[in-house]
Amino acid sequence: MKKQKFSPPQILSGLSLAMVFDKRSTRTRMSFEVAMKQLGGHTIVMNAEEMQITGAESVDDTAKVLSRFVDAAMFRISSHEKLREIANCASIPIINGLTDHSHPCQIMADLMTIEEKLGAVKGKKIVWFGDYNNVARTFMQAAPVWDFELVISCPEDLRPSDGAARYVPDPKSAAENADVIVTDTWVSMGQEGKFIDKFMPYQVNEGLMALAKNDAIFMHCMPIHRNQEVTDEVLATQASVIYDEAENRLHAQKAILTWCLENAGVTI
Repeated sequence: MKKQKFSPPQILSGLSLAMVFDKRSTRTRMSFEVAMKQLGGHTIVMNAEEMQITGAESVDDTAKVLSRFVDAAMFRISSHEKLREIANCASIPIINGLTDHSHPCQIMADLMTIEEKLGAVKGKKIVWFGDYNNVARTFMQAAPVWDFELVISCPEDLRPSDGAARYVPDPKSAAENADVIVTDTWVSMGQEGKFIDKFMPYQVNEGLMALAKNDAIFMHCMPIHRNQEVTDEVLATQASVIYDEAENRLHAQKAILTWCLENAGVTI
């Protein structure tokens, strides 16, 4: 898809994507909207608070009506359980654009970026610093599938209880010989009550990056709280690939949309 960036095939011509949000969005909305338009389709953007699903209408009714109007729907909402319920009731592809539990579209773009910069993801050491959130959890889900080593370094009381990751509480030890260093905002949207101070030892700075491999890259899904989870100095280095990572959201979404619609039996 990225190789066809300037002349994308119009394979989604005549198809419609509903995009439903109950969280602020820059990259998710832009990438899906541009992806659909570049591939010939169109989008309908809806705020979840303006839909009947937040009132008396059942999830089942909403999902079935959506299935009659559009060819696929992307939800960026808080509740993972509600997303699962919608997917179970709908007869069209339902795409997880983000929930409080996971962020698979982001990880697809991240893995694409790693392969562009460092080659095959298999065997790479990816180290996650800071809050064990939806993005970190999705990295953990991806690790056994893509066969990379995942290290989580965060405060003891926030460590994952299980999964395909090695927990290393000391950030310096975790960073040693890393191929990829990743972090995210320490406070997820809607969870502003967490204490920031406990995360300061896990700030990604030049000292931490120096412990990684010479060609290591730094990634962050954005938005960034500069000089909080990562310093300006790291963001200014060649190791930072955050804008390539952001652009790859567009190309990953094209692939996701195409795959979902093809597997739903839509002729494209």
